[in-house]
Amino acid sequence: MNPHYQFQTADKFIAGIGAFTELVSHLQKAVPSVERVLIVTQPFVKKLDFYQVMTSSLEKAGLSYDVVTDVEPEPTEANIENIKERVRHSSYDVLIGLGGGSVLDSTKLLSVLLSNTCTIQDILGTDLVKEPGIPTVLVPTTSGTGSEVTPNAIVTFPDKELKIGIVSRHLLPALVVLDPLLTLSLPQPITAATGMDAFTHSLESFISNKANRFSDMFALESIRLISDGIQTAYHDGSNVEAREKMLIGSTYGGMALTAAGTAAVHAMAYPLGGKFKVTHGVANSMLLPHVMAYNMDAIVDRLAQVAEPMGIPLNQGATAQQKAEAVVQTIKEWTAEFSIPQDLSQFGVREDDLEDLAIAAVQVKRLMDNNPKEMTVNDAIQIYKKLLA
Repeated sequence: MNPHYQFQTADKFIAGIGAFTELVSHLQKAVPSVERVLIVTQPFVKKLDFYQVMTSSLEKAGLSYDVVTDVEPEPTEANIENIKERVRHSSYDVLIGLGGGSVLDSTKLLSVLLSNTCTIQDILGTDLVKEPGIPTVLVPTTSGTGSEVTPNAIVTFPDKELKIGIVSRHLLPALVVLDPLLTLSLPQPITAATGMDAFTHSLESFISNKANRFSDMFALESIRLISDGIQTAYHDGSNVEAREKMLIGSTYGGMALTAAGTAAVHAMAYPLGGKFKVTHGVANSMLLPHVMAYNMDAIVDRLAQVAEPMGIPLNQGATAQQKAEAVVQTIKEWTAEFSIPQDLSQFGVREDDLEDLAIAAVQVKRLMDNNPKEMTVNDAIQIYKKLLA
């Protein structure tokens, strides 16, 4: 376990059923001088009832607002820079990100791009944002990325066929609103992919080389909540209790990765998204059991500790190896139950693509350095190969 560690997250949270109705009053407390707001979202969100609730509340409070809705799924550099150019001549006091991880990441990036004289290229990497951004309010409508509490934002670069992370404390929001009612309309495939994404954040943080007491606390409780809620949320999306477990579990997963960082699963997922447009949650879900099996000999004792919060029934005398193997097997069963794709060929991946994917993955040093077992290009190729029919 890492002997020196640190942790920083969002300034303030409001959470619980119906918390969204209090957004504007808490926004005014967090940013007392607020007058103009930019809402960042996607077109379908504008059609939902809670969007109308928010805009009506803004109007009643005497706040003016503009809206941008053209955030792309897995946003590209060009997408974010184009939005910045359209709105940079306006003056906003607060940015509200309302949506899934792509919207939240884009909101965070727009916040610093509008207040710093820089481009995305200037801030790729860690701690390269010089000045604080415009204050943000982040409102997740999925239960997966944990972006609302992390200092990270991911950008897709189609020309490089890769996703690259930007990490800065200036990306952390002033206010987070967690309301499970906003997640009730999620369809099954998104519930599954985002839920497994959140689970991956927590499990990778727990076995990360940078794991520590902060990350362990958040990771294990996240694993407990998600394991208890994900099957019900998938099969009965209207179950508010299950949705709340997923939402809080996802946020805790974001806190865990903030404190410890993810590892090889995420590193291998990035080129799949960058080159073949495999959505992040699906890529993580596909890779997770195979990377954990690869890491097994280095993490058996840590992985065994996850069996209990996952609720896996085991004999009283089960060994650490048996517990760890049961964790991997349960993850495989979940991905089958949730109809997570298991064949990369359906995304256009061929065997002769694997070396390029593997080379790109091992070059994501920020994440690969967290992996508890060294992974070579050939190791990565063999893992990808398991996902080709």
